[in-house]
Amino acid sequence: MIPAIEVTGATVRYGDVLALEDVSLTVGPGRVCGLLGTNGSGKSTLFKTILGLVSADRGRIRILGRTHTAARREGLVGYVPQSEQVDWAFPVRVRDVVMMGRYGHMGPRRRPRAADRRAVDHALDRTDLADLADRQIGALSGGQRKRAFVARAIAQGADVLLLDEPFAGVDKRSEATVVDLLGSLRQDGATLLVSTHDLAQVPDLCDEAALLQRRLLAHGTPDEVLRPDVLLEAFGARPARGAAAWT
Repeated sequence: MIPAIEVTGATVRYGDVLALEDVSLTVGPGRVCGLLGTNGSGKSTLFKTILGLVSADRGRIRILGRTHTAARREGLVGYVPQSEQVDWAFPVRVRDVVMMGRYGHMGPRRRPRAADRRAVDHALDRTDLADLADRQIGALSGGQRKRAFVARAIAQGADVLLLDEPFAGVDKRSEATVVDLLGSLRQDGATLLVSTHDLAQVPDLCDEAALLQRRLLAHGTPDEVLRPDVLLEAFGARPARGAAAWT
């Protein structure tokens, strides 16, 4: 079986800063993998390396057996970035953001066809954003913004989704909506790599977890990775009893 995501020996530097060191991670098709680690541990860099937005100094990346360039060209991989990476003041509607997921299916002039409009309408309905389709993207709440980018990936028809902190800055109701949506995508057979600080939700949301601290410290079932002795190596302190997350 061809892995959905295969990272082999990835090392990434930003000048003199070593961001990733010899990271190897394989996620099978139809799996949900939680990516855990402190701020600055390299989670966003790993996402961007998988997508080809950051060049690895060393290593090999494959998405469903393709290079990241081929996977992106074929629309096989979708990306939900952190909120901080998006210009929310840009004058674009929710519908336009979701339509961006269809660009790979259009001709060079990027003129939407009936099939593209149907895919966008379906994605908006599925993410409960149809009533907000003509609203400027920056006017949405944090949870609605996250859903808009998930809708873009749905419209794209991506088989692999990379979600960078999809629960950050959203209220509990929006978080529950996003969790339900990701569960639905999982049932459809999509592969999800999800970074999160909320350790409490990992066992219910994820089939497996990977703990990153520049190097890959652990990868296995949530129970294996969430052991206190394993977390201590990455976070350097024990959480308070009942704490939902370490940041």
